[in-house]
Amino acid sequence: DDPSAASVTKLCGNFLIAAAMESMAEAFALGEKNGVAPSALADLFGKTMFSCPAYQSYGATIAERRFTPPGFTLALGLKDLNLAVEAGSHSNVPMPFAQIVRDRLRSGVEKGRGDLDWAALTLGAREDAGL
Repeated sequence: DDPSAASVTKLCGNFLIAAAMESMAEAFALGEKNGVAPSALADLFGKTMFSCPAYQSYGATIAERRFTPPGFTLALGLKDLNLAVEAGSHSNVPMPFAQIVRDRLRSGVEKGRGDLDWAALTLGAREDAGL
């Protein structure tokens, strides 16, 4: 009934998904650098502590590095994270992690990945880890 509340709710949800993907990217890179397959981590956590659609679906996407065809592009994710950070600023709500994830998305777009699925933000974590 309230378009403003609906918009903020969408931004909150997309921030939570992007934050989950960034967390998985970093965790999977740590595991991989230490001999644990990303697919094993995605499977384990998607069935136990993080048994929910976001971790199950995006966990598999990230582990398999399946970024085409996109369900939601990296460029659109960047747009929404920019809007979330802006909404936080207007509401006096600090969002430091949203800024970190937004910068990861921005880096991906600047590297020419804007048309890939937004889970491709995880490529940055792999690159940072030397993978």
